[in-house]
Amino acid sequence: MHPPEQALWYADWAWSLPLIVLTVVIHVLGLWLLNGRVIPPLSTMVAGRHATGAFVVVMGITILLVTFLHGVEAAIWAGAYLFLEALPNPRSAMLYSLGSMTTFGHANLFLRDHWQLMGALEALNGIILFGLTTAFLFARIQRIWPLGSEEPHRGF
Repeated sequence: MHPPEQALWYADWAWSLPLIVLTVVIHVLGLWLLNGRVIPPLSTMVAGRHATGAFVVVMGITILLVTFLHGVEAAIWAGAYLFLEALPNPRSAMLYSLGSMTTFGHANLFLRDHWQLMGALEALNGIILFGLTTAFLFARIQRIWPLGSEEPHRGF
């Protein structure tokens, strides 16, 4: 690799690693807030109703808030792409970011050549974030329907 290409390679890592750490910290804090501040009061409000209906309401709202959290994190990456002039406008940056984070990647958008590694690193970040979300949702569901039990618990 030629020295100018190496500098560009390092720039991708230099921008991506802090973004990964930032979005993971935001995600963990968001899940912590959901778990401690949103789900318990919500669960209390719907606890007197049918268990399945309460589960649907609590999980539906949880999914909505987690989706918003992922959107905020994608917007952070989109903002970086705009700042670095890797993409031309906010719409393209957000579409590219969501496509990269979800590893969907079917939009006909491409980062400028010297920022392309950053898109792959965002995909790595997305895998980490979606893994955290999956673990969180699994824990919430398991709390309601523990493995091996056919009877749901009332607590959320």
